[in-house]
Amino acid sequence: MSDAPSTVDVKPRKRKARRETTLQALPWLAPALILIGGVVIYPAGYMIYTSFRDITRFGTDRGWAGWTNYEAVFNLAHLPKVFLNTGVWVVGVVAVSIALSMVLAQFLNKRFPGRRVVRLVIIVPWAASVVMTSTIFVYGLDPFYGIINRLLTDVGLISEPYGFLKNATAGFFSAAAVAVFVSVPFTTFVILSGLQTISDDTLEAAQIDGASRTQTYWQVVFPMLRPALAVATIINVINVFNSLPILRTMTGAIPGYDADTTTTLTFKIIQADRQIDTASALSVINFLVVLVVIGVYLRVVRPMRED
Repeated sequence: MSDAPSTVDVKPRKRKARRETTLQALPWLAPALILIGGVVIYPAGYMIYTSFRDITRFGTDRGWAGWTNYEAVFNLAHLPKVFLNTGVWVVGVVAVSIALSMVLAQFLNKRFPGRRVVRLVIIVPWAASVVMTSTIFVYGLDPFYGIINRLLTDVGLISEPYGFLKNATAGFFSAAAVAVFVSVPFTTFVILSGLQTISDDTLEAAQIDGASRTQTYWQVVFPMLRPALAVATIINVINVFNSLPILRTMTGAIPGYDADTTTTLTFKIIQADRQIDTASALSVINFLVVLVVIGVYLRVVRPMRED
């Protein structure tokens, strides 16, 4: 008769071992869990709670409101345009940032004199204050004394200085360009870290097998970059979707809602209309949209699957 433990005996032992490991790790994880609870879970829970309350302009809670706040959000006449802007903003900024960062990461992965200095310079737009960066571009795009407007005029791209931030469409895409400028450094370094995990032996093996440089990149390098690209994409989607300083700084003076995303609309509802409950409902919708977008992305791309 075999002395090997049965499956019935092994499973409880494994569960007990997992519980003991979790309990041992809990003291080390406790500070992070407390921080997550205080900074993420509690505000999110309170936001959901507020979205179902009837709160006056002066902050008085008059009780349960049901789905009234959500109905108010979907009855906003400008909501379709704002949703369209949000989609264009997120997809456009993230896609362009990823594309530019892949090219830049390939360049920075090469050996050349002054590479370390170049890497440090590239990180500056990401490390600097977003409001400060946006303000610099606001002054640079000014039609009267803006250096960017002057440059575009001197090289012949425009015939005369143009008020980019006076027009909703031009202002929106100018803000998108600044968002790309701010996003590229972080994205580049994430992709660069992925490139540096690919050994020279792997690339040499592909060359020995007769693969061209193009084939080596798309069939060997690119699949191995999937985890890094997933991290860069997810973090960019979250940051860009919730981006407020750039749009508020560059398009905040434009009347109407033609240059708004759902995030800037939320703050307009709070500041202009003082409707905290309606703004909370829109924030919950934003939160759910981000979760769905990231979930679909992970489901379709499957960045961690084995090749």
